[in-house]
Amino acid sequence: MRKNHFEKLVRYIKNVYHIERGLNKLSDGRVNSTYCTGQVILPVLFAFLLRIKSFNELNFMIKNHEFSKLFPRGTKLPQVDAIRDTLKVMGLDGLKQINQHIVKKAVENKVFENGTIDGYTVVAIDRTKFFGSNKKSCPDCLRITKGEKTHNFHSGAVMSTVGIGPKLVSGFEMYKSGKDSALKDEGELNVGKRLIAEVVKSHRNLSDVVVYDALACNSIWINHCKSLGIDVIVRAKNNNNNSLRLAKKTVNKTDAVEVWEDEKGFEKVEVYESTFTMDNVKQPLRYVKFAIKHTNQQHTQIMVTTCMDMTLKTLFKIIRARWDIENLIFNNLKHQCGFRALLCA
Repeated sequence: MRKNHFEKLVRYIKNVYHIERGLNKLSDGRVNSTYCTGQVILPVLFAFLLRIKSFNELNFMIKNHEFSKLFPRGTKLPQVDAIRDTLKVMGLDGLKQINQHIVKKAVENKVFENGTIDGYTVVAIDRTKFFGSNKKSCPDCLRITKGEKTHNFHSGAVMSTVGIGPKLVSGFEMYKSGKDSALKDEGELNVGKRLIAEVVKSHRNLSDVVVYDALACNSIWINHCKSLGIDVIVRAKNNNNNSLRLAKKTVNKTDAVEVWEDEKGFEKVEVYESTFTMDNVKQPLRYVKFAIKHTNQQHTQIMVTTCMDMTLKTLFKIIRARWDIENLIFNNLKHQCGFRALLCA
């Protein structure tokens, strides 16, 4: 560990984002505790920044006084048992408030000014499973029973900026046991709606366009986002929606509106589009199909969007940038930042 660089980073976080103020406001369900919640969570923050993958490694660093220069002389840090006990009874509301403050400050400081896609600030939402076990569980676990076995797990929806530049996780929403279905399609859309409503309420200027998977290709999601003032791009696939089937037939009978040669690694991209009206959605929508040829292989990418004036090149960039949340964000949260260790600890 390059201690000088890490010390500078911690000082920057304290001076710019005033992280200690937020940590001091945290609380948990312990009684007569030796350490306040903020004192316990601060080493967890260090573990997050250093990509420490286990509590045992964090405990080893605490015992070896790796963080001693970051605190006043004589400060005693909690051991890993105290950290685990605190995380078990600590709510997420305080952490969400800290995250909201960090996002707001980052936007004020124009940290993501150069991270737009052709001038649009684009966010992606997707669901992921953070923890699963057939033995370990907690009262907040979701459960699926198959035969005699019960699988316990935690899932959540994450919202993050995508595209060029740094990626910012602007919010997350966990599935709630007893309220959200453990089945993927039934629960995910409700969780996603809560998530985007909360993020827009806190950070209205952070999202111009939200991109989502084919699960959200329906009137419920589109109307919800438009009520919040955000444009929508969603992937489309085989769907029982009559209006989508008609749009597909229309596009398949038309000629390509644009053809791109050597489009950033692809040999050829043919673009088809039409305008249609989806059932229960008042405004017209665009149905766009990208027929992509690459190394003798062909596949299509179909999308539905409320962005009526956006160029086709920009739409293509955005739908490809959506993979950032799966390939980068989820991998970083679960494997590099030890997010799994915080659940059912």
